[in-house]
Amino acid sequence: MSRALAHTGQVPAAHQDPFRILLVCTGNICRSAFAERLGRAWLEETLGQDVGILHVASAGTRAVVGSAMHPDSALVLRGFGVEAGDFRARQLRAEHVDRADLVLTMTRAHRNAVLTLAPRAMARTFALREAAALLSRSEEADVPEVEFSGAPSGERARQVVQRLTTARRHRASDEGDDIRDPIGQPVEVHEEVAELIVAALLPLLRRLGGQESVLGDRSSAKADVDNADGI
Repeated sequence: MSRALAHTGQVPAAHQDPFRILLVCTGNICRSAFAERLGRAWLEETLGQDVGILHVASAGTRAVVGSAMHPDSALVLRGFGVEAGDFRARQLRAEHVDRADLVLTMTRAHRNAVLTLAPRAMARTFALREAAALLSRSEEADVPEVEFSGAPSGERARQVVQRLTTARRHRASDEGDDIRDPIGQPVEVHEEVAELIVAALLPLLRRLGGQESVLGDRSSAKADVDNADGI
């Protein structure tokens, strides 16, 4: 996965406040932990020196605080060429949500837990698969296009979130938006969960990072998913 974002003379990422993405599951040792580490590695590979425009972190609604990533999730992550490293689980707190520009949860129940903690975060909190579906829908439906040219990277990403919020008015969330908990299940379940996370997360990161729309370049988005094991 050697494609890098073309550099266009914009303000260097080092001089911009990052757009913060918070990933949430229950224990913060499987789903959100995997998503955090894979997302960070993918961004480093894809954005290169501009990786600082996006910051990915995670937390759990009932975290196993201080624990490393679950061994099976870490094994699956390693299959994508990424190490869990010094990852440690942390408990979700209101200040984490308050600082986030976008909150992506593994299930609708996690989304509700986030909103119980921080009700004002409604417009920027989505289940991960819900957000991926809304991104695709927003680019197929009559939703105003985002003008990226000349805008700071954080503002571009916030405009993408606005598109998701607008598209949500026309789509009901259901159980298909949930990614099940693989804890206590065979490693094959961890693999299935990982594939769902990859398929939903990478197109979102592409768009938030200022790359082309999913609708306009489905082949590239699919290639990123297919080649994620080359990070």
